[in-house]
Amino acid sequence: MGFMGGKKALVVGVANDRSICWGIALAMHRQGAEVLLTYQGERTKSRVEELASQIGAPEPLELDLMNEEQLAGTMHKIQSLWGGVDIGIHGAAFAPKDELNGSYLDATTREGFRIAHEVSSYSFTAMAKAMHPLMQGRQGALLALSYLGAERAMANYNVMGLAKASLEASVRYLAYALGPDGIRVNAISAGPIRTLAASGIGEFRKILDHYAEHAPLHRNVTQEEVGNTAAFLCSDLASGITGEITYVDAGFNTVGF
Repeated sequence: MGFMGGKKALVVGVANDRSICWGIALAMHRQGAEVLLTYQGERTKSRVEELASQIGAPEPLELDLMNEEQLAGTMHKIQSLWGGVDIGIHGAAFAPKDELNGSYLDATTREGFRIAHEVSSYSFTAMAKAMHPLMQGRQGALLALSYLGAERAMANYNVMGLAKASLEASVRYLAYALGPDGIRVNAISAGPIRTLAASGIGEFRKILDHYAEHAPLHRNVTQEEVGNTAAFLCSDLASGITGEITYVDAGFNTVGF
């Protein structure tokens, strides 16, 4: 049994086998955690069901974090299945594709700004509020996924950078709010990885090449590396860590010109 034996983890954000959240689910499974996946809509259901079967996970649950009624219903099903939950992984992020190409000033609209912040930032708070009753007395952990564009201007990342900055602030505020209950809240700021979400960012190939050239390790990071860090941060091994943004980006964030 690994260092997550006995832990129960809800992973929200798996779309296919290239999703960062799938790398996290695999890492937690390897370390002995029970993992429950969710899917959003019929388009991804069969793919997520297949992935769940690979790790012996229960049947995935449908969950759109923007649907409060569905969110509450999902928590009720988890309570019936497990009685409680120790870990929540948040991988939801979205902005209209037109907002992720070209100049921030030209591309950003009021509606796109709202959508990006509601889906990519507020949904983490909504998830935390819904999971809170199920995490009582379990020394639980919540984890979100961010990116360096939250603190530095990046070409084409645009409004998603602002949404991720909001997400990172919510990590700190949630850590402060949930700390008295023994619940830790952290985020991983991962380097660029080829995922379905990343494919919507303009000139993403150039971003990968730039990281590989300039990061201290002179390469890009993998799903597995992000997953391993997530497993650590959500385990009892990281019991003294909360409110932190941990970089898994081959050291890119540490270098200057």
